[in-house]
Amino acid sequence: MIEIIFNKSENRSIAYDNNIEIGECVFVETKDCWNIVHTEVDKLYQGQGIALKLVQNIIQNAKKFDKRIIAECSYARKVLEQKKSI
Repeated sequence: MIEIIFNKSENRSIAYDNNIEIGECVFVETKDCWNIVHTEVDKLYQGQGIALKLVQNIIQNAKKFDKRIIAECSYARKVLEQKKSI
């Protein structure tokens, strides 16, 4: 089973399959903003919605820490734009 873990000290959310890291979403923190700079999922696990879950995990935690979200990462930017249009 795929598990998504938020690691604030490493500024990323991580996807695990039985303790094996299979993906990550990395952000850079400034005062009031988290900038998602990279999202990647192992080739064997692509197409399962894991990247979306990683980005959503960062968004959920940004709300908890009262941070704005922006994205240099093209995938995360698309997710954020879709979220705004809903």
